[in-house]
Amino acid sequence: MTDQYADQYADQHTDQYADTILTGGRVKTSSGWAEALTVRGGIIEVVGGREAALRRCGPGTRVIDLDGATVLPGLHDVHVHPIYAGIRERRCKVPQGSTLADTLRIVAEHASRAAPGAWVLGGQWDTFALGAVPDRTMLDAVVPDRPVLLEDTSGHSSWANSAALRLAGIGPGTPDPPGGVFERDAAGNPSGIQRETAADLLALSAPKPADEEVEAALEWSLGEMLSYGITSFTEAAVGFTAGPRAELRAYTGLAARGAVKQRVRLCLVWSPVDPLCEEVIANRNRYASRRVAPDCVKIFLDGVPTDSHTAAMIEPYENTVAGRDDEARRHGLLAIAPAVLDRAVTRFDRMGITVKFHAAGDAAVRAALGAVEAAREANGPGPCMHNVGHCTFVAKADIARAARIGATFEVSPYLWQPSPICSDIAAAVGPAAIERVWPVREMLEGRTLVVPGSDWCVVPSVNPWSAIETLVTRQRPGGGAESFGPSQAITLDQAFDLFTVNSARQEGMAHRVGRIEPGMLADVVVVDRNPFEVPITQVHATGVKMTFVEGELVFDADADSGRGAAERPS
Repeated sequence: MTDQYADQYADQHTDQYADTILTGGRVKTSSGWAEALTVRGGIIEVVGGREAALRRCGPGTRVIDLDGATVLPGLHDVHVHPIYAGIRERRCKVPQGSTLADTLRIVAEHASRAAPGAWVLGGQWDTFALGAVPDRTMLDAVVPDRPVLLEDTSGHSSWANSAALRLAGIGPGTPDPPGGVFERDAAGNPSGIQRETAADLLALSAPKPADEEVEAALEWSLGEMLSYGITSFTEAAVGFTAGPRAELRAYTGLAARGAVKQRVRLCLVWSPVDPLCEEVIANRNRYASRRVAPDCVKIFLDGVPTDSHTAAMIEPYENTVAGRDDEARRHGLLAIAPAVLDRAVTRFDRMGITVKFHAAGDAAVRAALGAVEAAREANGPGPCMHNVGHCTFVAKADIARAARIGATFEVSPYLWQPSPICSDIAAAVGPAAIERVWPVREMLEGRTLVVPGSDWCVVPSVNPWSAIETLVTRQRPGGGAESFGPSQAITLDQAFDLFTVNSARQEGMAHRVGRIEPGMLADVVVVDRNPFEVPITQVHATGVKMTFVEGELVFDADADSGRGAAERPS
C-alpha cells in the first residue's frame, strides 16, 4: 500500500483503531520498503509511512518502536522433526563432528550417571568425523554392562554395543529386514551398525519416551523455532521418535492449551507393511485444530548417500560395501517397489492428501516423480502439491519432468556447505556428482517450485538464517576457502523467497502468509539487521528480536533476557 492509499485508509477507518503498530524501522514489502505497519485482528492493515500508521493509534493500541530494526515476513521450515530434536536434547548428546575418542568419552560419562541397567540412548555420529568404521567392540570397551544405542547424524543408521544386540535378539542368524541392512564382520556376526529398517527393528527393543517427555520435547522445540522467526513448519514424519499415537497426543495436547503458536502441517508416515499407518491416516481429522493440519502423508523411498550407501542412485557409488548384494552395494536401496508406490500415491491423491517423499538419491526422486505422474494420469489435475523431499541428487531430465507434472522439490537438510557429513557424501558418490549436489539453481531455472527444510536435528541448529546465507555462498557460515556444489548457488532474493512465498504456496497459504501486504495475516519477524544490506557472510548471524503470529507477540528476545520489549502504551 503506497503512502497515498495508506493515508486514505487511515482517514476512512479511524473508528477502528489498530491493535499493534510497528514503526521506526524498515518493513520489507512485495514492492520495496516501508516505514511502518499496523495490525488489527491478526490482519495487516496499513503498510506505509509512519504518519499514516500512527493515525491508526487509539487508546488501546500497542506501539512498538523498532529503533531501526527490520521487519520481514515470517519464515517457513518445510521439513523438520521437532519432537526428535527435543528428545535428542535430553539424551546422550554427542556434538556433530566429534572424533571417536570424544564420542566414547561422552558415552562413558553419560553411562556413569545413568540409573543401573538403563539404556544409553542418543547420538550423533558420522564415519568421516570418527575417522574409523564404528563397530560394537568400540562401545563395549567403554560400556560393557548396559545397552548403548546411538543414532548417526542422518537418523538413518544406528550404532549399538553387544548388550543392545543381545537384548534385541539380534545375532548371526538374524536376516536383514526388507529395506534395511545389519552390517556384519568377516565372520558374519552383526557389527553393531544397522541401516534403515534394521535400525528401526533394533530400536523397538529400546524404551520409548513417556508422553510427558514427548510433550516437553515438542514444547521446547516450538519455542526454539519461534526464536529464529519460524512461523510455519511441516512436521515431516509423525511417529518417527515415539510412535504416531504418542506424538499426535503431544500436538493435540499442546494445541488444546494454546501452546502451538505456529501453523503446522503434520505428515503421517505410511508404509506398505504397517497396518497402523492406515488407521492413523483414516482418523487424521480428529487431530486437526486451528493451527494444526494433519493433511500430509510421508513415504520413505530410500536412505542417505553417505558411507551407508542406502540412498537409491542411478549411477553406482564410488566403492562397495562388504556383505551387500550387487545392487545394494552399487546403487543403494529403493524401499518400495514402483508398482506399490504408484497405487498408494494415486489413492492418496484421490483422497486429497498431499504426499511428501523422502528421496535423497536421484533414483528415488525418479520413482517419486513416476508415482506423481501415475496419480495425475489416473485422477487428472488436482490441488495436491506432492513434494519430493531432500533431493540431494536429481537427474537433469527429472527437473523438467517435475515442472510438467506439477510436483515440487524440497531441499534439505541445510547441508549445502562443507561439513563432515558432506565429506562423507563426497567420498560415497565421487567429485563429479558433487558438482550438482542439491541442484537448487537448476531447479529454479527449470521453473519448479522449490522449498527449504532444515531436517533438524540432522543439522545441529534449526537456524534458517544460516541456510539462507549458505544457499548463496555454498560455503560455511561466515565464508571460507572451501565450497560445496558452488555451481548451484542462488541469489539472496531467491533464497529468501524459498523461505517465504514459495513455502506459503507449498502449504496452500499463499493468499494469507509469505508477504507483508494489507489483508495478509500478520506473521512477521523483527530482526536486528537488514539481511539485504549487510555483507552476505553476516546473514547467518541475524538475530530475531520479536516474532508475531497473527499479530500476537509469541517471541520477544528482550523479554526473555529480562529487559522487556521496546514498547510504549498509548
